[in-house]
Amino acid sequence: MNHDVQELLEQVASGAVSVQDAAIRLRQAPFEDLGYAKVDHHRAMRQGAAEVIYGAGKTPAQITGIAQAMLRAGQKTVLITRLSPEAAKAVGAELALNYHDEARVGIVGPMPEPDGLGSVVVAAAGTSDIPVAEEAALTAEVLGSRVVRLYDVGVAGLHRLLAHTDEIMRASVIVAVAGMEGALASVIGGLADCPVIAVPTSVGYGASFGGVAALLAMLNSCASGVSVVNIDNGFGAGYQANLINHREAKG
Repeated sequence: MNHDVQELLEQVASGAVSVQDAAIRLRQAPFEDLGYAKVDHHRAMRQGAAEVIYGAGKTPAQITGIAQAMLRAGQKTVLITRLSPEAAKAVGAELALNYHDEARVGIVGPMPEPDGLGSVVVAAAGTSDIPVAEEAALTAEVLGSRVVRLYDVGVAGLHRLLAHTDEIMRASVIVAVAGMEGALASVIGGLADCPVIAVPTSVGYGASFGGVAALLAMLNSCASGVSVVNIDNGFGAGYQANLINHREAKG
C-alpha cells in the first residue's frame, strides 16, 4: 500500500483525521491543469512514487510552476531531471533547489529517510559514465532507497570490481552503467543473486554508435536476470531499482 494512503488511514483509525476530511483528501482532483501542464497529484497513490519533472524542453517558469503545484498539493520532495545549469539558476531563484550539475538533477525539499528491502548498488564502468550513474543514484535516493555507489569498476580492470564483491552480494538490486562494449552488466549479472538493471551510455568511440553497441551487447547478455533500459536513461534505471527495492509480497 502507498505510504501516504496508509498514513491517512492510520490517522482515521486513531481519530486524528475524521472520515469526512479523509474522504475530501482522497476525492480531490487527481490532476491540476496549469494550462501548459496537467500535474498528476495522484501518481504516488497509484504507483507509490510521485510525479517527476523532466526538465529538458521546459522553460524555467514552467518547471517552477509545476514544482510549486506539487508542493502545494503536499508533495514533500520534487525531483527534476535533465535540468540545464541555466534553467537551474533561474529555478533556484524561486525555489530552494539543490542542484547536482554532473547528473543535471535538481531536488526541491528534503531527502527522505531510506527504507526498503536493502540497498541499491549503482556501479559505473568508467568515470565518463558517472553522470548517468548519478542520475540513477539520486533518483533512487529521492524515492527512498539506500544507495551504494561503485564507480570506475569497469572490466578493463576486473580486480577493481571484484574488490567490491561483498557490496554486490548484499544488494537488493544493482544498476550497471557502462558505455563502450557494455560488458559490465554481464559480469555483474554473473556474480549477483539479485536483479541487474543495465544502462548503456553514449560513451565510446565512433563504432559505439552513441551507445547502440553497448545497448545491443546488454540486450544479448548471457547472464540471467539482466534487464536493460534505454541509452543514458539513468532515471529509468533508478526508478525501477527503487520499485524492486520496495517490492512487498502481495497476498
